[in-house]
Amino acid sequence: MPHASRASETAFLNLPKAAEYLGISPNTLYVWRHRRQGPPSFRMGRRVMYRITALDAWVRAQEQADSRSNPALNPLAQKQQRPSKVAR
Repeated sequence: MPHASRASETAFLNLPKAAEYLGISPNTLYVWRHRRQGPPSFRMGRRVMYRITALDAWVRAQEQADSRSNPALNPLAQKQQRPSKVAR
């Protein structure tokens, strides 16, 4: 069973290690969790845990939601629309 415990160590991160993985402070991650923002987390006993795959997916979603990373969202790249005429 040592292989199973090694897999669980790499599949999940506690809050401080998840914060380190994301490059943010543990306090920021704690506040995001309290506000129900940030990456998905769950409790495993008394510990707050994060799946590494969920952290990676959350980062990708953040990249796609940012107009600097996603050209489709860049307002400067979109064709300007003419104002519609108002019927009088």
